[in-house]
Amino acid sequence: MSSRERILGRVRRALADVPGDGTSYEEVPYGEVPYGEAVARDYLREHGRRTAAETVELLAENLADYRAVVHRCTDGQLSELLARLLSARGSGSVVVPPGLPTGWLEAVDATLVQDLAASTAPELDRVDSVVTGCAVAVAETGTIVLDGSPDQGRRRITLVPDHHICVVRVPGQVVSSVPQALERLDPARPLTWISGPSATSDIELDRVEGVHGPRTLEVVLVAG
Repeated sequence: MSSRERILGRVRRALADVPGDGTSYEEVPYGEVPYGEAVARDYLREHGRRTAAETVELLAENLADYRAVVHRCTDGQLSELLARLLSARGSGSVVVPPGLPTGWLEAVDATLVQDLAASTAPELDRVDSVVTGCAVAVAETGTIVLDGSPDQGRRRITLVPDHHICVVRVPGQVVSSVPQALERLDPARPLTWISGPSATSDIELDRVEGVHGPRTLEVVLVAG
């Protein structure tokens, strides 16, 4: 018996009592009972009922709980706000995804670094900040999801620079729960799920930020 057969056998035994069409996984070859039909999916899609405004407020609350810095503005205020945030950070260079709306950074006084496939990690590490959009934001978990779309760029540009500003359009890009987010996402795309700035703790619970990604995450909720 190969390792593959051994692993799949364990999967079949583990799913033997999963309700489906009445047939046990022990009695049929692997794959004949579709998993999507065999597993009940009657779990809650969201916890409680909220208006769109309440969902946005919950997102802001949970983002802050994860130590992300939350800002709010309108479409017309976005460029000036981004300029102020980057200036306050002292950012002299900013990575720009290829599809970032041109008006977002028109007030920014910094060197704009294009997201190039040839860019190396050391080169990106010398860049001060990155500004991106997002695919969707999950209110219940305070999570921002990137999917590599043109306004977000390649995954590495949001993991190497020490400072990430992510723009979320509200309420259109905000959902209550992870199941609702998954409906909007393409599983074939490179998904990055971000809940606050990168951090880890040792056995004594001493928190260290910036280990696996940006040390500082700022989220701009843009209404309009």
